[in-house]
Amino acid sequence: MARFPTGVAIATTCDEDGDPHGLTVSSFCSVSLAPPLVLICVAKSARCFPVFARAGEFAVSILRERHVELALRFANSKARKFGDGGFVRTSRGGVVVDNALATVECKVDRRHDAGDHVILVGEVVDQLLSDAGGPAVYFNRKFAALDSAR
Repeated sequence: MARFPTGVAIATTCDEDGDPHGLTVSSFCSVSLAPPLVLICVAKSARCFPVFARAGEFAVSILRERHVELALRFANSKARKFGDGGFVRTSRGGVVVDNALATVECKVDRRHDAGDHVILVGEVVDQLLSDAGGPAVYFNRKFAALDSAR
């Protein structure tokens, strides 16, 4: 799967106390336009899995090239993920990456058990598109720039 280039995003949710939890995801895609559905895959071994497993909502921030350090921080289970800033609260109470390429906020539509992951399907209830820019891309176990000159 390392040979498949993919975008990089951070998925977030909040626990019952409103505290944010999140992880880096490359398994994010559009499922349906009507209704608007997206999916993310969350490893059952992720420290934040229990919160995602019971959450009714989640958000996804599509990362820019300059967010590589943030993606690495959220891929590390021991890192202080939200402690160093770079996030904003949405009007719905979610937490998203400040100035991400795009964000979507979702209500959980359904969950599917899939081996060592759970697929979360979310109905998009809000989105924000920022100014154009280069996306963070992951290919062959490293971050790469997308050559948009072609």
